[in-house]
Amino acid sequence: MGRAFEYRKAAKMKRWGTMSRLFPKLGKVITMAAKEGGSPDPDMNSKLRTAIMNAKAQNMPKDNIEAAIKRAFNKDAADIKEIIYEAKAPHGVQMIITCASDNNTRTVANVRSILKKGSAEMLNSGSLNFIFTKKAVFEFDKSDTVDLEELELELIDFGLEEIEEDVEPQENGKDKDIVRIYAEFESFGDLTKALEEREIEIKKANIEYIANTPIELDNEEHLEEIETLIEKLEEDDDVQKVFTNIA
Repeated sequence: MGRAFEYRKAAKMKRWGTMSRLFPKLGKVITMAAKEGGSPDPDMNSKLRTAIMNAKAQNMPKDNIEAAIKRAFNKDAADIKEIIYEAKAPHGVQMIITCASDNNTRTVANVRSILKKGSAEMLNSGSLNFIFTKKAVFEFDKSDTVDLEELELELIDFGLEEIEEDVEPQENGKDKDIVRIYAEFESFGDLTKALEEREIEIKKANIEYIANTPIELDNEEHLEEIETLIEKLEEDDDVQKVFTNIA
């Protein structure tokens, strides 16, 4: 019983540690979306509506969401911008690192330092354009009321490129069937609107960088080395996501 208790305690502390880093990052995205969209009302600001939806999917409390929106229109608030870095890591791994920061000098110094310690290096902007393709990606729960073949035909006119079914593991041990949609990133707004008009409850909606030719890392030590580097990057307050070309 003692070991089981300690395991549950450690797992709980890990979740709390993850949330303590995740919620401020989600808050930055909400603040940026509110400011860029020019309105604190999600019904009038599609970017903000999407940011709130993604935050709720991560169980971000309502108070945190509202505080992030208010910060966008506080005259003394920091000006948060999206910054994207490209990097070359060991073992043929390439990375796109997206950040949200009010201080580019601080962020680039931190990211470069983490990369160097992980035997990786920062690349010039645009170096990985041929490695990754920027895509709009949506997820929603699979439902018997939605005919996926019919939906696919309807959404092609709104930019849909691919629709797939997948299984998402849950903490309770029960898998959940989900549907994932891919499209060119320019179609993000049109597809969001089309899904909402069809009363499909979007669980996640993101712009992602997907590798054109993913690589396999069969060596466990190499994989652990890259995973450690990704974890270190994601621990930085300004880093939002790390995309790689690993299959």
